[in-house]
Amino acid sequence: MKVNTNERKNNKIALNHTNNNTSKKRHIEHWKVVAFYLIIYDIIAVNFSYFFGLWLRFDLRFSNIPQTYLNSYLRFAPFYTVFVLVVFYALHLYKSLWRFASFSELNRIFASSVITTVFHIVCITLLIKRMPISYYVIGAAMQLALVTAIRFAYRYITLERTRRERSVKAVHNVMVIGAGAAGQVILKELKSSTEVLSKPCCVIDDNPNKWDRFMEGVPIVGGRDSIMESVEKYKIDQILLAIPTASPKDKRDILNICKETHCELKSLPGIYQLANGEVSLSRMKAVAVEDLLGRDPIKVNMEEIFQYIKGKTILVTGGGGSIGSELCRQIAGHEPKQLIIFDVYENNAYDIEQELKRKYKDKLNLVVLIGSVRDSRRINMVFEKYKPDIVYHAAAHKHVPLMETSPNEAIKNNVVGTYKTAYAALKHGTQRFVLISTDKAVNPTSIMGASKRLCEMVIQSMDAVSKEGRVELLPFLYAHVNKTIDGQVVADPVDHIAVEGLREEKSMDATREGRGARTQFVAVRFGNVLGSNGSVIPLFKKQIEAGGPVTVTHPDIVRYFMTIPEAVSLVMQAGTYAKGGEIFVLDMGDPVKIDMLARNLIKLSGYEPGVDIQMAYTGLRPGEKLFEEKLMAEEGMLKTDNELIHIGKPIPFDKEVFLTQLEELAEASYENSNRIIEMVEEIVTTFRPVGDKPTGNEVVRKSQGGSAMVEAAVTKQKGK
Repeated sequence: MKVNTNERKNNKIALNHTNNNTSKKRHIEHWKVVAFYLIIYDIIAVNFSYFFGLWLRFDLRFSNIPQTYLNSYLRFAPFYTVFVLVVFYALHLYKSLWRFASFSELNRIFASSVITTVFHIVCITLLIKRMPISYYVIGAAMQLALVTAIRFAYRYITLERTRRERSVKAVHNVMVIGAGAAGQVILKELKSSTEVLSKPCCVIDDNPNKWDRFMEGVPIVGGRDSIMESVEKYKIDQILLAIPTASPKDKRDILNICKETHCELKSLPGIYQLANGEVSLSRMKAVAVEDLLGRDPIKVNMEEIFQYIKGKTILVTGGGGSIGSELCRQIAGHEPKQLIIFDVYENNAYDIEQELKRKYKDKLNLVVLIGSVRDSRRINMVFEKYKPDIVYHAAAHKHVPLMETSPNEAIKNNVVGTYKTAYAALKHGTQRFVLISTDKAVNPTSIMGASKRLCEMVIQSMDAVSKEGRVELLPFLYAHVNKTIDGQVVADPVDHIAVEGLREEKSMDATREGRGARTQFVAVRFGNVLGSNGSVIPLFKKQIEAGGPVTVTHPDIVRYFMTIPEAVSLVMQAGTYAKGGEIFVLDMGDPVKIDMLARNLIKLSGYEPGVDIQMAYTGLRPGEKLFEEKLMAEEGMLKTDNELIHIGKPIPFDKEVFLTQLEELAEASYENSNRIIEMVEEIVTTFRPVGDKPTGNEVVRKSQGGSAMVEAAVTKQKGK
């Protein structure tokens, strides 16, 4: 039974296949049918045209036409008809898609008319008989009119039919913002596309000269002030932003108006699509959060960075993280002698390793190492073996609330890890050491921020020691493995020997022979980056996908934002400016209100905050403050060649006292002391811990260049 069933199935399939082939053979493509009818029409049209010219010449009375003229016309007509069809075929007048006819098709019709007219005049005059001049003029004009009319009438009829069908089936009523070249292309596609069920209802443009006029049959109703009124009048539910050349500020202002309409927003990426002929609805993208930040893209002198990086051995600690991995990407593209990725998390390191190998293959000398910056023996081995010229130190614990519950780990990893890495760099003659810091180090309210401020102080102390050559001031800090002897915690002897050996071996000056001048230690301070592992943006997107609620800690909380590539480019350029001891501060523009960011993201996802997706305020997290600052009161601001990179004037402190305190702090952290917060407060005088439940009303030191500026920005945000 199974065999018979299978046989029947196979026979059925074979029969269907045969029928399909037969059907295909019998079927004539639609364009061939259209071409056939056009040929019949053209035969009639070209013959009628010149007969009409002769008829009109003699007062529209057939009896008045001289027999010699009529006979000449009739003798020449068959030859002329064949010639016309050949010319029309050669110029693709039977293969064109007339539903999309444009100037190209019109030019070919005109060219064919010129060729056939010249042929007609010359041949009938020379071979048969000279005809009246009006015969030639009227016949040529009539032929051009009839040939053009039928073809563009087809385009008009098909477009009108499509328009009516789409008007009935339209899913979206669309507003286009921008009555320029990009807007025109978008309107054309909206009106002609059979796949996009959207009806263009109105156009917005800030140029008053365009108001009350039409573009592609769609009214231009006014400027940005008319957006809200027009959305209601035309029942708009989708807005297409087609102004690729608009400044970020103008784009932000327009989008801030549009988001209040609750319409779906899409934007054209950039003007280069116009030049490439790529402007289309398929190129429209959902408006990104970055579009609302309202600033120009950051420009970096890549040639300067190229010369700085090229031919150098470069070590990136924390190379698998958000900032570290982007550092590796940009460094890899500037021809380093060798790139060393150092990270404690093997999965992150593996991901960036595979990415760089796929892109650069054998062109990049890449080494990926697993290890902790807290392990003196491991970090010293790396420096001794590879001797990096430049170090970008991005390894750190960065999560504020988590570090509040594990303060000793913040000190071990961030502070002690930075010290050990910097010590190894100093010993092995590294040319430059760049610490990736954070604006949370300014007037810190969390242990994470305070630990990063301690890291900055470590860098400044190391730079001073490097300048003065006073290596004896540098203490030995505790390691991973400790022993308890007589109730006292002491360092693991093996590790102790490894670190103490740095002092007992050849002098640092001797080890630097042939490797250039002293080690320059600098820090680069910046705020939040979009798209990082700890960024609010990925969290908000996940919450929106889950249906909400979207959680914000406080309605007034603000943060500085920058994209990861922008931040890393500026970090690398700041490194080229280093002379030693600087704290570079990146200008990240105006701070952004997180609540507004969350609401905009909900709206740009096609939902209504508080209706479709609920908002929830969870309260400030442990260690969190309402706003971040760039500078402390004691710090000044110096300019660099890049207006977005500034130098904070170092706050003076006693380096010898600090290094002694640092040794005590490291010992306490490895003992997991309950006094670690108090000890940090004694060292970092600007540290004001806010506890487990900050209110946002905590007193923070004010400064002319720092918090006062931020407070003004917060006020500005509230007023929007």
